[in-house]
Amino acid sequence: MKADFWNDRWQRNQIGFHNSEIHPLLTRYWPMLELTNDARVLVPLAGKSLDVRWLIAQGHDVTAVELNKLAVEAFFREQQWSATQTHRPQHIVFHHEALEFWVGDFFAIRKEDLSAFDGVYDCAALIALPAEMRSGYVDAVSALLKPGAKYLLVSLEYPDENMSGPPFAIDSSKITRLFHTSFSIHCHGKHPSEVKGQPCFEIVYTLQRL
Repeated sequence: MKADFWNDRWQRNQIGFHNSEIHPLLTRYWPMLELTNDARVLVPLAGKSLDVRWLIAQGHDVTAVELNKLAVEAFFREQQWSATQTHRPQHIVFHHEALEFWVGDFFAIRKEDLSAFDGVYDCAALIALPAEMRSGYVDAVSALLKPGAKYLLVSLEYPDENMSGPPFAIDSSKITRLFHTSFSIHCHGKHPSEVKGQPCFEIVYTLQRL
């Protein structure tokens, strides 16, 4: 989706996609990655997710990326955390202890901007993107990872006739096509959920950068 779409949603506070609790699939499946406590973790399209705070509590150095500045300001306000800011050519970076929160276009981040990551958590980024943007997103994430980096991905499946995205339904065959050249892929099954009042399944994958 174009930036204006998401900026408008945050401006109007139309953020039904925001989870007001830590995602239970994160706490259930993250330990399977077996990352060290001091691992560097990337969270793309993070919004103001409480999952970011949970990852920091595990001892990780977290870099979150979010397009909309209002979302990031809300995150720090709601966590009651102070932050300093630095300015990059295309981003504003909020700093708080083990957290860097980059505000701006995820696709504009270059691997030269950041040290390579040990892990990725994605429960809202891939499914927010239309089909034509997904392969570019996977390439962008892959470029930021160390060889052997671990990746926890939560995708969605629902009948296309039930609703239209975002969030978009991305079945296992599409996940395989997107990731198979750069990652090993393991699916951990379907978990019943609900989006926009419609039943769906959340599908959990662990991946490893080749």
